[in-house]
Amino acid sequence: MASTTPHNLALLLLVLSLPPVAISFCLKENFPSGRAYVTCDDLHSFGAALHWNWTHDASSGSPSLSLAFVATPAAPGGWVAWGINPTGTGMAGGQALMALAGGANVSSTTASPPAVRTYNITGYAPLGEASTPIAFPATDLAVDVSSDGKVRLYATLKLEKGMTVVNHVWQVGSSVTRGAPDVHAMDPENLSAMGTLVLSDGAAPSPPAAARGSGGASSSGDGNGDWSPSPSPLGGSISRSADTARVSAPALVVLAFLGFLVG
Repeated sequence: MASTTPHNLALLLLVLSLPPVAISFCLKENFPSGRAYVTCDDLHSFGAALHWNWTHDASSGSPSLSLAFVATPAAPGGWVAWGINPTGTGMAGGQALMALAGGANVSSTTASPPAVRTYNITGYAPLGEASTPIAFPATDLAVDVSSDGKVRLYATLKLEKGMTVVNHVWQVGSSVTRGAPDVHAMDPENLSAMGTLVLSDGAAPSPPAAARGSGGASSSGDGNGDWSPSPSPLGGSISRSADTARVSAPALVVLAFLGFLVG
């Protein structure tokens, strides 16, 4: 049996004393070909994540936000939602995008396909089965559902001039009745599902001079329309959220120093 040196023992004790590192849902997501995002935040409720690109139209002065919100409904056949609240911090006033996971509906004998809706959340009353207009024109609405029930909601929003930081909200629900999403739970996790988002973190970098106007193939996919995973434009998802767990700088310094001693 190999002997334990004082240096090895000190390294073991310090590693065991470090706080555990939470799973990053951002880093393990692979999107279909043609969908890639510069920035991602691991959100602090429901194991959800938001991936996005923020672009600015110099001619109109209006930015746009291309996003993928990823979460699992509270129960099979439920729903997930994400939105921007331009007037407050909670759900009321939110301009929401909602994805219905599809499948069997409550009080319905037929299964429904996955669908995306838009809702202007004016209060806490139940929502209807039809979309309502929201303040930000929405395009490229789409949804996919994995075999394990995870839902990915896609959209592009045209924002107002000067929007670089917004209050955002997200939520999950357990059921849909006759095509209308049922009210979500009121647990602490549901009530805390809100935060501040710095949209400009997701600004795509300018392409290298040699690549501009080259007419080459897109880096976001192979162009064949398949559903193979597509990497981020920067080679992988980037998380800049304060909620994203990471090893602290002091811990890394300690580990590096101990590695030097052991070596």
